[in-house]
Amino acid sequence: MTMATGVGAMPGDDQARFDRAVRVVLDELPDLPHLPELPGRGPTATMTGRALAVMSDLGADLQPAGWRLTDASGIDHRRARSLLGQDLDGLEEHAQDYAGAFKIQVAGPWTLAATVEKPRGDKVLSDFGARRELAQALAEGVRAHVRDVRRRLPKVDRLVVQVDEPALAAVLGGKVPTASGFGRHRVVHPPEASDTLGWVLGAIAEEGAEPWVHTCAAGTPLGLLRGAGARGLSVDLSMMSAADHDVLAEALEAGESVALGVVPSVDPDTPPTDVHVVEGVLRWLDMLGLDPATTGGSLAISPACGLSGASDSWTRQALALLRASAANLTD
Repeated sequence: MTMATGVGAMPGDDQARFDRAVRVVLDELPDLPHLPELPGRGPTATMTGRALAVMSDLGADLQPAGWRLTDASGIDHRRARSLLGQDLDGLEEHAQDYAGAFKIQVAGPWTLAATVEKPRGDKVLSDFGARRELAQALAEGVRAHVRDVRRRLPKVDRLVVQVDEPALAAVLGGKVPTASGFGRHRVVHPPEASDTLGWVLGAIAEEGAEPWVHTCAAGTPLGLLRGAGARGLSVDLSMMSAADHDVLAEALEAGESVALGVVPSVDPDTPPTDVHVVEGVLRWLDMLGLDPATTGGSLAISPACGLSGASDSWTRQALALLRASAANLTD
Protein backbone atom coordinates (compact mmCIF):
# COMPACT_ATOMS: atom_id res chain seq x y z
CA MET A 1 0.00 0.00 0.00
CA THR A 2 1.37 3.40 -1.01
CA MET A 3 0.66 6.01 1.67
CA ALA A 4 0.00 9.74 1.44
CA THR A 5 1.50 11.96 4.11
CA GLY A 6 2.56 15.54 4.77
CA VAL A 7 5.91 17.08 5.59
CA GLY A 8 4.69 18.99 8.64
CA ALA A 9 4.31 22.75 8.17
CA MET A 10 0.92 24.19 7.24
CA PRO A 11 -0.50 27.72 6.91
CA GLY A 12 -2.10 29.51 9.84
CA ASP A 13 -1.36 32.02 12.56
CA ASP A 14 -3.56 31.12 15.54
CA GLN A 15 -4.85 28.18 17.58
CA ALA A 16 -8.12 27.96 15.68
CA ARG A 17 -6.13 27.42 12.48
CA PHE A 18 -4.12 24.70 14.22
CA ASP A 19 -7.30 22.88 15.21
CA ARG A 20 -8.53 23.10 11.63
CA ALA A 21 -5.19 21.84 10.33
CA VAL A 22 -5.44 18.77 12.57
CA ARG A 23 -8.90 17.99 11.20
CA VAL A 24 -7.72 18.44 7.60
CA VAL A 25 -4.74 16.13 8.14
CA LEU A 26 -6.87 13.44 9.76
CA ASP A 27 -9.46 13.69 6.97
CA GLU A 28 -7.12 13.80 3.97
CA LEU A 29 -4.20 11.65 5.15
CA PRO A 30 -5.85 8.71 6.91
CA ASP A 31 -2.95 6.28 6.36
CA LEU A 32 -0.18 8.48 7.80
CA PRO A 33 -1.43 11.74 9.32
CA HIS A 34 0.99 14.02 11.13
CA LEU A 35 1.15 16.65 13.84
CA PRO A 36 0.74 19.97 11.98
CA GLU A 37 3.26 22.75 12.51
CA LEU A 38 2.12 26.35 12.00
CA PRO A 39 5.24 28.55 11.91
CA GLY A 40 3.02 31.52 11.01
CA ARG A 41 2.23 31.79 14.73
CA GLY A 42 5.70 33.20 15.38
CA PRO A 43 9.19 32.15 16.53
CA THR A 44 7.90 29.83 19.25
CA ALA A 45 6.13 27.78 16.56
CA THR A 46 8.93 27.59 13.99
CA MET A 47 11.00 24.48 13.37
CA THR A 48 13.71 25.81 15.69
CA GLY A 49 11.28 26.90 18.41
CA ARG A 50 9.53 23.53 18.39
CA ALA A 51 12.81 21.59 18.67
CA LEU A 52 13.98 23.78 21.56
CA ALA A 53 10.63 23.11 23.24
CA VAL A 54 11.36 19.36 23.00
CA MET A 55 15.00 19.65 24.13
CA SER A 56 15.88 18.48 27.66
CA ASP A 57 18.08 20.15 30.28
CA LEU A 58 19.21 23.19 28.28
CA GLY A 59 17.65 26.64 28.50
CA ALA A 60 17.07 29.04 25.64
CA ASP A 61 15.71 32.49 24.99
CA LEU A 62 14.79 34.59 21.98
CA GLN A 63 17.16 37.44 21.15
CA PRO A 64 16.97 40.02 18.32
CA ALA A 65 19.32 37.80 16.29
CA GLY A 66 17.29 34.66 16.98
CA TRP A 67 17.30 31.80 19.48
CA ARG A 68 20.20 31.58 21.92
CA LEU A 69 21.11 28.99 24.57
CA THR A 70 20.98 30.31 28.14
CA ASP A 71 21.55 29.03 31.67
CA ALA A 72 17.80 28.97 32.32
CA SER A 73 14.72 28.99 30.12
CA GLY A 74 13.61 32.47 29.16
CA ILE A 75 10.01 33.55 28.71
CA ASP A 76 9.94 32.71 25.00
CA HIS A 77 11.36 29.24 25.63
CA ARG A 78 8.65 28.64 28.19
CA ARG A 79 6.08 29.92 25.69
CA ALA A 80 7.40 27.49 23.07
CA ARG A 81 6.98 24.59 25.49
CA SER A 82 3.53 25.77 26.46
CA LEU A 83 2.48 26.06 22.82
CA LEU A 84 3.72 22.55 22.04
CA GLY A 85 1.78 21.21 25.02
CA GLN A 86 -1.31 23.09 23.86
CA ASP A 87 -0.95 21.63 20.37
CA LEU A 88 -0.59 18.12 21.77
CA ASP A 89 -3.72 18.69 23.88
CA GLY A 90 -5.58 19.66 20.71
CA LEU A 91 -4.24 16.66 18.84
CA GLU A 92 -5.28 14.35 21.66
CA GLU A 93 -8.79 15.78 21.59
CA HIS A 94 -9.26 15.46 17.83
CA ALA A 95 -7.46 12.13 17.40
CA GLN A 96 -8.54 10.33 20.56
CA ASP A 97 -10.08 7.47 18.56
CA TYR A 98 -7.42 7.36 15.86
CA ALA A 99 -5.68 4.01 15.36
CA GLY A 100 -2.88 3.22 12.92
CA ALA A 101 0.30 5.02 11.91
CA PHE A 102 1.10 8.60 12.91
CA LYS A 103 4.01 10.98 12.31
CA ILE A 104 5.58 13.76 14.36
CA GLN A 105 8.45 16.05 13.36
CA VAL A 106 11.44 17.67 15.06
CA ALA A 107 14.38 19.70 13.75
CA GLY A 108 17.62 17.74 13.68
CA PRO A 109 20.80 18.47 15.64
CA TRP A 110 22.71 20.00 12.72
CA THR A 111 19.92 22.31 11.68
CA LEU A 112 19.64 23.42 15.31
CA ALA A 113 23.41 23.90 15.60
CA ALA A 114 23.35 26.04 12.45
CA THR A 115 20.51 28.27 13.66
CA VAL A 116 20.85 28.56 17.46
CA GLU A 117 23.50 30.75 19.12
CA LYS A 118 25.78 29.96 22.06
CA PRO A 119 25.28 31.99 25.26
CA ARG A 120 28.00 34.48 24.22
CA GLY A 121 27.02 34.65 20.59
CA ASP A 122 27.78 32.95 17.27
CA LYS A 123 26.26 29.67 16.26
CA VAL A 124 26.46 26.49 18.31
CA LEU A 125 27.99 25.06 15.14
CA SER A 126 31.23 26.93 15.90
CA ASP A 127 31.96 24.94 19.08
CA PHE A 128 32.57 21.18 19.08
CA GLY A 129 31.53 20.72 22.72
CA ALA A 130 28.44 22.92 22.41
CA ARG A 131 27.10 21.05 19.40
CA ARG A 132 27.60 17.70 21.16
CA GLU A 133 25.76 19.00 24.23
CA LEU A 134 22.91 20.35 22.10
CA ALA A 135 22.53 17.08 20.20
CA GLN A 136 22.51 15.01 23.38
CA ALA A 137 19.90 17.28 24.97
CA LEU A 138 17.79 16.97 21.84
CA ALA A 139 18.09 13.16 21.87
CA GLU A 140 16.92 12.97 25.48
CA GLY A 141 14.11 15.41 24.81
CA VAL A 142 12.91 13.41 21.82
CA ARG A 143 12.73 10.31 24.03
CA ALA A 144 10.34 12.08 26.40
CA HIS A 145 8.39 13.55 23.48
CA VAL A 146 7.84 10.10 21.94
CA ARG A 147 6.59 8.75 25.27
CA ASP A 148 4.22 11.70 25.65
CA VAL A 149 2.75 11.24 22.18
CA ARG A 150 2.29 7.50 22.80
CA ARG A 151 0.48 8.27 26.03
CA ARG A 152 -1.83 10.70 24.26
CA LEU A 153 -2.47 8.44 21.23
CA PRO A 154 -2.50 4.94 22.77
CA LYS A 155 -4.05 3.29 19.69
CA VAL A 156 -1.22 4.34 17.37
CA ASP A 157 0.69 1.18 16.44
CA ARG A 158 3.37 2.79 14.27
CA LEU A 159 4.88 6.08 15.35
CA VAL A 160 7.17 7.80 12.84
CA VAL A 161 9.49 10.58 14.04
CA GLN A 162 10.70 12.73 11.15
CA VAL A 163 13.94 14.56 11.89
CA ASP A 164 14.15 17.67 9.70
CA GLU A 165 17.68 18.50 8.50
CA PRO A 166 17.40 21.25 5.85
CA ALA A 167 20.74 22.77 6.94
CA LEU A 168 22.83 19.59 6.88
CA ALA A 169 24.11 20.07 3.33
CA ALA A 170 25.28 23.60 4.21
CA VAL A 171 26.94 22.34 7.40
CA LEU A 172 28.87 19.67 5.50
CA GLY A 173 29.79 22.11 2.76
CA GLY A 174 31.07 24.87 5.05
CA LYS A 175 28.36 27.25 3.85
CA VAL A 176 26.79 28.38 7.14
CA PRO A 177 27.61 32.11 7.67
CA THR A 178 29.25 33.34 10.86
CA ALA A 179 27.57 35.97 13.01
CA SER A 180 29.32 38.77 11.16
CA GLY A 181 28.13 37.49 7.82
CA PHE A 182 31.62 37.92 6.34
CA GLY A 183 32.85 34.40 6.95
CA ARG A 184 31.67 30.80 6.98
CA HIS A 185 31.84 28.19 9.70
CA ARG A 186 34.29 25.38 9.22
CA VAL A 187 33.24 22.23 7.44
CA VAL A 188 31.88 19.45 9.65
CA HIS A 189 33.19 16.13 8.40
CA PRO A 190 30.82 13.25 7.59
CA PRO A 191 31.85 10.90 10.45
CA GLU A 192 31.00 13.51 13.08
CA ALA A 193 27.82 14.49 11.25
CA SER A 194 26.72 10.86 11.13
CA ASP A 195 27.56 10.11 14.76
CA THR A 196 25.79 13.21 16.07
CA LEU A 197 22.66 12.64 14.00
CA GLY A 198 22.81 9.01 15.08
CA TRP A 199 22.31 9.97 18.74
CA VAL A 200 18.91 11.43 17.92
CA LEU A 201 17.88 8.70 15.48
CA GLY A 202 19.05 6.04 17.93
CA ALA A 203 16.99 7.54 20.75
CA ILE A 204 13.91 7.41 18.52
CA ALA A 205 14.51 3.77 17.60
CA GLU A 206 15.18 2.80 21.21
CA GLU A 207 11.74 4.17 22.14
CA GLY A 208 10.15 1.87 19.55
CA ALA A 209 9.43 4.61 17.01
CA GLU A 210 10.58 4.74 13.39
CA PRO A 211 13.28 7.35 12.63
CA TRP A 212 12.98 9.21 9.33
CA VAL A 213 15.03 12.14 8.07
CA HIS A 214 13.54 14.82 5.82
CA THR A 215 15.39 17.30 3.65
CA CYS A 216 14.35 19.60 0.83
CA ALA A 217 17.96 20.69 0.22
CA ALA A 218 19.99 19.52 -2.75
CA GLY A 219 23.33 17.97 -1.90
CA THR A 220 22.30 16.24 1.32
CA PRO A 221 24.13 12.89 1.39
CA LEU A 222 21.31 10.37 1.69
CA GLY A 223 23.75 7.53 2.27
CA LEU A 224 25.01 9.32 5.38
CA LEU A 225 21.45 9.57 6.67
CA ARG A 226 20.92 5.83 6.25
CA GLY A 227 24.27 5.12 7.85
CA ALA A 228 23.31 7.28 10.85
CA GLY A 229 20.22 5.16 11.45
CA ALA A 230 17.45 6.67 9.34
CA ARG A 231 14.90 4.04 8.41
CA GLY A 232 12.94 6.45 6.27
CA LEU A 233 14.02 9.16 3.82
CA SER A 234 11.68 12.04 2.97
CA VAL A 235 12.86 14.11 0.01
CA ASP A 236 11.84 16.57 -2.69
CA LEU A 237 12.03 14.33 -5.75
CA SER A 238 12.83 17.23 -8.07
CA MET A 239 16.03 18.02 -6.11
CA MET A 240 17.54 14.54 -6.30
CA SER A 241 20.74 13.65 -8.17
CA ALA A 242 21.51 10.37 -9.91
CA ALA A 243 23.40 9.20 -6.83
CA ASP A 244 20.42 10.11 -4.64
CA HIS A 245 18.11 8.00 -6.79
CA ASP A 246 20.41 5.03 -6.26
CA VAL A 247 20.31 5.47 -2.47
CA LEU A 248 16.52 5.75 -2.50
CA ALA A 249 16.31 2.54 -4.55
CA GLU A 250 18.60 0.77 -2.09
CA ALA A 251 16.42 1.93 0.80
CA LEU A 252 13.25 0.62 -0.84
CA GLU A 253 14.89 -2.69 -1.71
CA ALA A 254 15.93 -3.02 1.96
CA GLY A 255 12.31 -2.53 3.07
CA GLU A 256 12.94 0.95 4.44
CA SER A 257 10.53 3.84 3.91
CA VAL A 258 10.85 6.49 1.22
CA ALA A 259 8.53 9.51 1.07
CA LEU A 260 8.70 11.23 -2.31
CA GLY A 261 7.84 14.92 -2.48
CA VAL A 262 5.83 15.00 -5.70
CA VAL A 263 3.21 17.75 -5.20
CA PRO A 264 4.04 21.50 -5.14
CA SER A 265 4.33 23.02 -1.68
CA VAL A 266 3.05 26.42 -2.86
CA ASP A 267 0.07 27.23 -5.06
CA PRO A 268 0.97 26.20 -8.64
CA ASP A 269 -0.16 28.08 -11.73
CA THR A 270 -1.52 24.81 -13.11
CA PRO A 271 -2.32 22.20 -10.45
CA PRO A 272 -1.28 18.65 -11.34
CA THR A 273 -3.87 15.91 -11.55
CA ASP A 274 -3.71 12.57 -9.81
CA VAL A 275 -3.00 10.98 -13.20
CA HIS A 276 0.03 13.25 -13.59
CA VAL A 277 1.30 12.42 -10.10
CA VAL A 278 0.82 8.67 -10.53
CA GLU A 279 2.53 8.64 -13.93
CA GLY A 280 5.50 10.55 -12.50
CA VAL A 281 5.96 8.09 -9.63
CA LEU A 282 5.63 5.08 -11.95
CA ARG A 283 8.21 6.55 -14.33
CA TRP A 284 10.59 7.02 -11.43
CA LEU A 285 10.12 3.44 -10.26
CA ASP A 286 10.61 2.18 -13.80
CA MET A 287 13.80 4.23 -14.15
CA LEU A 288 15.16 2.48 -11.07
CA GLY A 289 13.99 -0.94 -12.20
CA LEU A 290 11.66 -1.30 -9.22
CA ASP A 291 8.34 -3.12 -9.32
CA PRO A 292 5.50 -0.98 -7.90
CA ALA A 293 3.88 -4.14 -6.57
CA THR A 294 6.84 -4.82 -4.28
CA THR A 295 7.53 -1.28 -3.06
CA GLY A 296 4.03 -0.16 -2.08
CA GLY A 297 4.42 -1.01 1.59
CA SER A 298 7.54 1.16 1.88
CA LEU A 299 6.61 4.00 -0.45
CA ALA A 300 4.86 7.21 0.54
CA ILE A 301 4.14 10.40 -1.38
CA SER A 302 4.04 13.90 0.06
CA PRO A 303 4.30 17.58 -0.83
CA ALA A 304 7.76 18.62 -2.03
CA CYS A 305 8.30 20.49 1.25
CA GLY A 306 6.24 22.11 3.99
CA LEU A 307 2.97 23.85 3.09
CA SER A 308 3.32 26.92 5.31
CA GLY A 309 3.59 29.18 2.25
CA ALA A 310 0.52 27.74 0.55
CA SER A 311 -3.04 29.02 0.63
CA ASP A 312 -5.65 27.16 2.65
CA SER A 313 -7.38 26.05 -0.53
CA TRP A 314 -4.20 24.63 -2.10
CA THR A 315 -3.22 22.95 1.18
CA ARG A 316 -6.43 20.94 1.28
CA GLN A 317 -6.33 20.35 -2.48
CA ALA A 318 -2.72 19.14 -2.31
CA LEU A 319 -3.45 16.67 0.47
CA ALA A 320 -6.56 15.39 -1.30
CA LEU A 321 -4.50 15.00 -4.48
CA LEU A 322 -1.92 12.95 -2.58
CA ARG A 323 -4.62 10.74 -1.09
CA ALA A 324 -6.18 10.05 -4.50
CA SER A 325 -2.79 9.43 -6.11
CA ALA A 326 -1.72 7.02 -3.34
CA ALA A 327 -4.97 5.09 -3.79
CA ASN A 328 -4.35 4.81 -7.54
CA LEU A 329 -0.75 3.68 -6.99
CA THR A 330 -2.02 1.04 -4.58
CA ASP A 331 -4.55 -0.21 -7.14
